[in-house]
Amino acid sequence: MRNDVQLVVARYAEDVSWVDGTGLEYVVYDKGSEPVAGARLLPNIGRESHTYLTHIVTQWDRLAPYTAFVQGDPFDHLSPDRTKGPEDLAAMIIRCAERDVPFRGFAWFKLKCDGVGRPHDLAKPENEGRWAGWGKDIPVERIFRELFDSEPPRQFVVRAPAGLFCVSAERIRTRPKEFYEYALRLIEDDPHDAENTGHAFERLWQLIFNGNTLWNKDKYE
Repeated sequence: MRNDVQLVVARYAEDVSWVDGTGLEYVVYDKGSEPVAGARLLPNIGRESHTYLTHIVTQWDRLAPYTAFVQGDPFDHLSPDRTKGPEDLAAMIIRCAERDVPFRGFAWFKLKCDGVGRPHDLAKPENEGRWAGWGKDIPVERIFRELFDSEPPRQFVVRAPAGLFCVSAERIRTRPKEFYEYALRLIEDDPHDAENTGHAFERLWQLIFNGNTLWNKDKYE
């Protein structure tokens, strides 16, 4: 088993038995009512963004050289016809490590959106009531301003839709630990995603991990 990569899985109720098929070291963070054996338990708040930031903050001094962050069932988004499986995901992760790729999104598609996340599908009638922020816009520009000492772009090109990506520890640490602690507090302040804060982070991972240290603030309070 490789010691330079780790798979971090954000689970709620998905069948995550597929993780063994990757052949990689992994950790499952579980927010469901029936957690799987060996999982690390978290409160059911903040979507997968809360899980990812929790891992970064709590494992700061023990981060793998490359960490892949995925949802409990990533396969709908790895290929348009769901033909890629655990071995394919593992190959994508290993390729990042072998080629020293600092950040890569794994979804087969990319998104573009404006400062309120449009276009988006958060008002689909079939999803009404599934979370408190249903029907609202996504505060992408607002969260960007909260995180960075910089003017936001006019358009956001989302390179890690669905929260599926691999990032190097070196690239993570181009921002201080306090940055991620602050980001985590933003999500904890919107625990039920009533303002779609967790959704906003999904649109911002490529900027959080872009290595631009000029965007770092002097203080995160």
